[in-house]
Amino acid sequence: MKMLALLLFSTILQGPVCESVTVSSSKPQVEVHEHTDAVLFCEFRTERDHNPRIEWKKKGKGVTFVYFNNKFTGPYAARAKIEGATLTIHSVTLKDSGEYRCEVTASEDHVSLGEATVTLSVLVPPHVPSCDVPSSVFIGADLELLCKDKLSVPPATYSWYKDNKPLKASGETPYSVDTKKGTLKLKSVSKADSGMYRCESSNSVGAPKSCVAQQLKVLDYPLNMTILIAGASGFVALVLFCCICICVCRRRGCCNKSKKTKSNKPYCPPPPPPPPSRNFRSYKQTQSFMI
Repeated sequence: MKMLALLLFSTILQGPVCESVTVSSSKPQVEVHEHTDAVLFCEFRTERDHNPRIEWKKKGKGVTFVYFNNKFTGPYAARAKIEGATLTIHSVTLKDSGEYRCEVTASEDHVSLGEATVTLSVLVPPHVPSCDVPSSVFIGADLELLCKDKLSVPPATYSWYKDNKPLKASGETPYSVDTKKGTLKLKSVSKADSGMYRCESSNSVGAPKSCVAQQLKVLDYPLNMTILIAGASGFVALVLFCCICICVCRRRGCCNKSKKTKSNKPYCPPPPPPPPSRNFRSYKQTQSFMI
């Protein structure tokens, strides 16, 4: 009786056993060099279904089928194989980098779907970088040289060389180097900055690569350019001086125009002279008779 009660109690504690498919990957992060084989591990276990359906998908902007309905699709058809649920991709390129998902469907199990994710990173050695070096620059100007390798994985770091000698920036040098962005900035260039410049890209995957050295010439300003700059500077100074004079004049009131005030009173002409009197006329006539 005690044994029966103990068995019943043990069964209650254990509860019902759920039969389900389980999927995992022994190596969820895979890093391989370009043009080598990448093995994406996927292990599964089923309780009842001995012939589960296996699918591989790649996640990107959308979902792309790699292995579906017991065959490879698209660009994987001629360069991939599957053993169990483990996927092998031959001669991988940078485009193969991404997140892959292994899905196992066991329709006879209680939980019929299981999945595991594997991330593939394809390592790419340095490529020949593109270098932007102008052929000439005027003395005293600021200049920025550009270098970029867009294909290397992990991203490349950059070094600049002048006449095959490395340029190592410090607080005393008239230039600065950004090893991550690949820029070389020259401040107020002089004749000493003329020379052959090249850039080198490097990472941990392969040997460094360099662009072809390009010549940079630092030129003096031509005479007509000097005259033009001097004339423009003089004209600007003259205009500025005139503006200052006008402002000072206006503040002192020298430039105010005198306003002519018009009288609001109407114009009145002078009165005419009075007519001569009669006695004066008779006197004039008497004088004329006497003559």
